[in-house]
Amino acid sequence: MGAAQAATEVSMWVHAGPGPERDVYVASIKAFNDAQKDVKVNLVALPEGSYNDQVSAAALAGKLPCILDFDGPNLYNYAWSGKIRPLDGLGIAKLVKDQPLLPTLTRQGTYNGKLYSVAQFDSGLAIWGNRKTLQAAGVRIPKGPADAWSRAEFEDALAKLKAAGVKVPLDMKFNYGIGEWISYGFAPIVQSLGGDLIDRKTYRSAKGALNGPAAVEAMTMLQGWVKKGYVNPGTKNDGDFVQGVSALSWVGHWTYNDYRKALGEELVLIPMPKLGAQAVTGAGSWNFGIAKSCPAPEAASKALEFLMGKAEILRITAANGAVPATAAAQADSPAYKAGGPLSLYVAQSSQGVARVRPETPAYPVISAAFAEAVNNIVNGGDVKKELDKAVRKIDQDIEDNNGYPSR
Repeated sequence: MGAAQAATEVSMWVHAGPGPERDVYVASIKAFNDAQKDVKVNLVALPEGSYNDQVSAAALAGKLPCILDFDGPNLYNYAWSGKIRPLDGLGIAKLVKDQPLLPTLTRQGTYNGKLYSVAQFDSGLAIWGNRKTLQAAGVRIPKGPADAWSRAEFEDALAKLKAAGVKVPLDMKFNYGIGEWISYGFAPIVQSLGGDLIDRKTYRSAKGALNGPAAVEAMTMLQGWVKKGYVNPGTKNDGDFVQGVSALSWVGHWTYNDYRKALGEELVLIPMPKLGAQAVTGAGSWNFGIAKSCPAPEAASKALEFLMGKAEILRITAANGAVPATAAAQADSPAYKAGGPLSLYVAQSSQGVARVRPETPAYPVISAAFAEAVNNIVNGGDVKKELDKAVRKIDQDIEDNNGYPSR
């Protein structure tokens, strides 16, 4: 008998420092490697802080891994610049066609009509509240998207909490730093009032969308919350909410396990407020793609097919609290099934509240320009001037790249 054929080796990078997510990736890849002998995945977990820079450096050096994960909105630049390849024609594309992802994830993973990525989970924003403190201050607690707070009611709640002695009523996670969190967490404020980060009809300019009356009003409102002491943009403490410094926390699902541990039954999940005509939440999250330079895309696809199975989706979402990527996984998730403690995120997404970040290769520049503007605005900068400056940066980048023509 001949020697057994050697397994095809596939390199894989994920962003994950020490912690539950990293532990799950290690366990999932071990399970895949143990379950079959044709493909062996070599997993490398890298810290999130420098991850995007490491991907860019590896691409320049021609040393990208076969499989890499990346934050959703970076997909369009990676696809446009040739870092990743379409998944069409591989087994993973057939799998997600037969077992569809959430619409926001399919949209996030598609560029120029081709599927470039798959994701095990989606994300969403909502407001965590301290039930006891809210009730003591006479604040109504909405049940779902249909009875979300209006802007007037939301600002009244902040005023009541401040008057009741809550030091900083609203925690907006400024301790996360001035990066992607700002675009993900704060663009919905602009969008709720009718503005946006770019004109999505053409993707050729941010003029009017990011510095028009709606965006100016939205950022003036945010600056007003800071001036009234409702929000502290200088906080470095991730524990403001659990320590009672704040009674509301504007953040995503990923804080659930820690918040639940701290507040128990007093923890309540509140839908995004209708600051303007409609409520808006961010959507999309980290997802997997295959590098264009990968010599074994079929083998890489097999690994992704395993990771996109219900069991592995449930394994990762149990660890990070994220929204499972498929209806089948949601139905079996204790947190996200109908009536589950996090089912509000599913309700918001299914009722049209979720909005993916701009689907353009210009996104990294859009995000950086908006984050810088928000940082300057919450620290007292002139709202219109800061937004105008962001628009000039974005439009200059689009012009420098000839409008990012399809390749």
